[in-house]
Amino acid sequence: MASKFEEKVKELESIVSFLEKDELDLEESIKKYELGIKLVNECNAILDATSKKITILQTAANGEVKEEDFPDAN
Repeated sequence: MASKFEEKVKELESIVSFLEKDELDLEESIKKYELGIKLVNECNAILDATSKKITILQTAANGEVKEEDFPDAN
């Protein structure tokens, strides 16, 4: 079963495909674009939340494994 993130990415890809075909009228194109922006923001929120859960396991010189927070990219 696909995750919510994967489902949103697939929907976003579908929207991009529709917009690239240039077969929609202006009003429908704008609606698709707005939905695409919403999906991008939702995907970014999922990625941000996920990155906060990631930790790095490092092995110290004495062989002890320690856990550190994953550094923010910001």
